[in-house]
Amino acid sequence: MPPLTESYEPPAANAPNLQSAVRERGKGLPGAIRAAIGRALEVIIEWMVIVLGCRVSRAEAPWLDTPLGDSVFIGAGIYEQIAREENLEIHVVPDAGLIGDFETLRGPKFNPSAVHPRVRHFYEHASQYQLEAWSEVALIGQFFLWLLVEFISQRMDQLNFPISPLEMARGMSSQVIQLREKNTGRLIYTGWLRKLKSSGMVMFAGIYSVARIPSEEGPVVKVTFPDRGSANVYLAPMNHPDGSFGLDSSGSGFGRSGFYRVIASGKKHLRVRNFKTLHELFHVYEDQEGVLRTDHKISFLGMTIVRLHYKMTLLPTA
Repeated sequence: MPPLTESYEPPAANAPNLQSAVRERGKGLPGAIRAAIGRALEVIIEWMVIVLGCRVSRAEAPWLDTPLGDSVFIGAGIYEQIAREENLEIHVVPDAGLIGDFETLRGPKFNPSAVHPRVRHFYEHASQYQLEAWSEVALIGQFFLWLLVEFISQRMDQLNFPISPLEMARGMSSQVIQLREKNTGRLIYTGWLRKLKSSGMVMFAGIYSVARIPSEEGPVVKVTFPDRGSANVYLAPMNHPDGSFGLDSSGSGFGRSGFYRVIASGKKHLRVRNFKTLHELFHVYEDQEGVLRTDHKISFLGMTIVRLHYKMTLLPTA
C-alpha cells in the first residue's frame, strides 16, 4: 500500500460507505433488474468500441495508453488502485496544479503568455481553490443522461452527472492527487477528484496530463476517466482576445482532439473508438467583478446536452 499524506482522505474515511451503498442497491429483484440493464448498456458500449473501433498497439500509439478500470466499482479509490498496480506513491500537496507548467502547452496555435495570469494560476495551483458549481441539462438529453447515471455511473461511482440542479446545491469538493515514482519522485499522473457534497458520489475521478497526438500541431490537454476501460478526452488549448482560455475537443478525426473510448485488447493492444459527434468545450475567464469562472459545455450530434458552470475562489489558507 502506498503511503498517504496527511491531507489525503482515503475512500474508507468517506461516510457513508458508498461501495456498501451500491451493493445494497443491487440486492433483491429491483437490484437485479437494475444491474441487468446496466450490464446490457455496458455491453452495448463495449461492442460499439469493438465493432466500430480499431485495434492499436500500445507501443505504436502511446498517446492512447492510460490506466484502465477493470472492475464495476471505480470511485475515489481508483488512485490507490493505480498506485498499487504501478508501484507509485500518492502525494497531496497544498499548491498542486492540474498542469504543472502552462508553458508545456505552447504551440503554433497557442501562446500561454497571452492567457490571463489568474487563469494560469488556477491550472498551475488548482489545490488552492474551492469550487462552486451549477448545472443545466437540456430536455433532449435528460433521458439519456438518466440512463447513464442510474444504471452505470452510480454502480461504478464515476461520472455521476447531476440530473437536477438541486444536486449541486451543496457544492462540490475538489482535490488534486499526485502519483509519483517512489525512487525518483517523478510525477507520473495528476488526478483531480471532484465529488458531489450532497451525496458524496464521485462526479469526476480524472487523470490530467499534457500530451502530443498525431494530427494536432501542438500539445493538448489529455483527461482520462477510468471506468470499464477508460474514456479519454483530448482538448486543444485556445487563446481568446480578452485573455481568457479555452479547451476544445471538437476534432474531426482519429488522431485529433476529441473523445476516445478505450478498452484493453490483450496486454499489448487497445481497442479504440473515436466518437466524432461527442464534444466538450471549456471557457475559463475572469468576469467583470474579478471572479474566476468556467463555462463547460458537452454536446452530442451538434446539440447541447449538459452545461456546467464553475466559480473558483482561493481558499482562505491560500
